[in-house]
Amino acid sequence: MAGPLAGVKVVDCSAYITGPFAGMILGDQGADVTKVEPIGIGDFMRHLGTGRGGISTVFAGTNRSKRSIALNLRDDDGRDIFLKLIAEADVFIQNFRPGVVKRLGIDEESLREIKPDLIYTSISAFGQHGPWSTKPAYDHVLQAATGFAHVQRNKDTDEPGFVLQTVVDKLTALTVSQAITAALFYKANTGEGQHVEMSMLGASLQFLWPDGMRGEVLLGDGADIKPLIADTYRFVTLKDGYAVIAAITPDQVHGTMRAIGRPDMIEDERFSTVQALIENLDEFEEEAAAAAAELTVEECVAAFEREDVPCSPVMSPAEIIEHPQTEAQDFIREVDHPVMGRMRQARPPATFSRTPAEVERQVPALGADTEAILSELGFGDEAVRDLIAKGVVGKIA
Repeated sequence: MAGPLAGVKVVDCSAYITGPFAGMILGDQGADVTKVEPIGIGDFMRHLGTGRGGISTVFAGTNRSKRSIALNLRDDDGRDIFLKLIAEADVFIQNFRPGVVKRLGIDEESLREIKPDLIYTSISAFGQHGPWSTKPAYDHVLQAATGFAHVQRNKDTDEPGFVLQTVVDKLTALTVSQAITAALFYKANTGEGQHVEMSMLGASLQFLWPDGMRGEVLLGDGADIKPLIADTYRFVTLKDGYAVIAAITPDQVHGTMRAIGRPDMIEDERFSTVQALIENLDEFEEEAAAAAAELTVEECVAAFEREDVPCSPVMSPAEIIEHPQTEAQDFIREVDHPVMGRMRQARPPATFSRTPAEVERQVPALGADTEAILSELGFGDEAVRDLIAKGVVGKIA
C-alpha cells in the first residue's frame, strides 16, 4: 500500500543535507521525488566521508526514496527538460543562495508561469533578505550564529561548544518537510500553490526558543530567571560505564535515593523538600554520584527501573543497533544496495495504520534514472542518446 503522500510529485534541486533530507522524508512517505543533479560530480555530498561504490553514507542517509536525473541547467535544452518536470510537479525544493535561481531562470516567477499551483520551496542559511542573506554557511557556522554554540558552552570555562551532529541542517529539514506538507494540505483544499521560505536561522530560533532562549522571553522587571533545563543534564560515572538519570518529581528523587542504597537521604533536612533539594543540589549530586560509582551499569539500570526513575546507560551506536528495544521496534533494517552493497538504514520513524511509509527506492547512483525519466517526458531513444552526446543530460557510465 502506498504512503500518505502517494501521488505527490516533487522536484528536488537541493544539495548537501537540509534540502535533500527534507525531500527524502517526503519520499519515504510516498511522494515521487526526482532529484536533479549537475552532470559529473552531482551533489557534492555523494563524495564526502565514509562510503562505498562512490556513494557516501551521509548521502545515502538523506537521499533514498528518490530518482536521480543528471541535468545541465545552464543549457537551454537542459532547462527545457527541467521545465517539463516542473509542469508535472506539485513541489519544487531548492537551496541555492539567494539570486542564483534568477540567473538560472528557475526562480518562482518563471516556474509559476509553467505550473501556477506549484509549491515553490526556498531554503537558505539566513533568509532571503537582510545583510547576511547571501552569506555562505554550513552547519557549524549556523551553530555559532543561532545560539547553539552558546547554549552548549562549557559551564566551567564558558567556552562555546558544538552539538557534534549536523543538528541545524537536520532540524531545518524536519521543519521544511512539515511546512511543505502544510502547503500541500492548503493546496488540496483550495487548488492554490504558494512560496514556502525557510531559513536555517529561523528554524533554529524556533527550535531553541522554549528552553535554550528562556532568558530572552520575558521583558521588563520581575522575571524569575532559572537555570536552563540542560544544566541538569549530567552523566553518572559507574564502575564500568556511564548512565543518565533524570529525577524530576519528588517521588523520583526519593526513588533515586533508594536505588543508590541511600534511603537515609530521604530524611536528610538538606534534601527532604523540593526547595531544600534545589538549594543543596550540588551536595545531593555529589553524594548520589559517590554512591552510584559503586554500581555497575547493569546494577544501576536495574535498580532505577525498580524505582520507576528514568534512567539509561550511555550506549555506543553499535549497542543501540543491537538493543532489544531497537530490535522490537524494527527501527534498523538491512538492505542490499546495487552499488554500496549490504548496508543498514533507519526505517521511516512514523508509522501510519492505513498508509504505511516504506522505503520503495534505495539511494540512486548519479543519473541512474535519467533515461527512464526522459522517456516518461516523451523523449524517444534517439532523442535521449542525442541529449547525452551533447552533454545536456548524464547517465551512469
